[in-house]
Amino acid sequence: MSMIPIGGAVTETAPVAPHDTANHAGHRHAGRRRADDILEAALHQAEARGWEAVSLIAVADHLGLPAAAVLDHYRDANDLADAWFLRGWRAMLADKPQGFAAWPARKRLGHCLLAWFDALAPHRRVTVQMLRTKAHPPHLHTWVPMLFDLSRTVQWWREAARLEAPYGSRRAQLEEIGLTALFLATLRVWAHDESEGQRRTRRFLERRLGRAEWWLTRCEGCRKRHRRGRRASAG
Repeated sequence: MSMIPIGGAVTETAPVAPHDTANHAGHRHAGRRRADDILEAALHQAEARGWEAVSLIAVADHLGLPAAAVLDHYRDANDLADAWFLRGWRAMLADKPQGFAAWPARKRLGHCLLAWFDALAPHRRVTVQMLRTKAHPPHLHTWVPMLFDLSRTVQWWREAARLEAPYGSRRAQLEEIGLTALFLATLRVWAHDESEGQRRTRRFLERRLGRAEWWLTRCEGCRKRHRRGRRASAG
């Protein structure tokens, strides 16, 4: 799977007056809150009717909004699904426990991926329906973006877990391939996990990461020896 760089170019802008900045921040916050309200209403509608039956017009009516107000934030149900999955990314990248950087790679990876699943768990059934809709054969326009989103998810997972191989390196590419397979395998378990606290998913992921621990430890050891060698050469 091809690697996709994360982040964008930084551009310089003209100074903005403090009151303009405050107004802009207020409008942005209100817009974000409305977008969240629309998404939550759509999710609750999907719980009752199924994801493919979600109607943006019905969502607007439920919230007492004109249909155009929904269009300001979401062009279609696929945009709503993307916004929902964005919550998983944010959970994966959230602040980590103290001492996280010193954890073994296996534990860091498990913590971050479970954060993704935990964030989406309140609407697990609908989440699975979203994925199936994106992968449905007639929906060709969602296939390629879904593959790119999968790659981005794995890359954010690598970064959140603080794997050190540089972007584009052979090691990073191998990690992405292995983690993509692990993510998809865990996703299949999670899709049918009715256990309390997603115990089945947690046990599955723990076992799989345990099997990969030797490889992960070896990778970290190789990187540390490489760094020591570079410092010795520089000295």
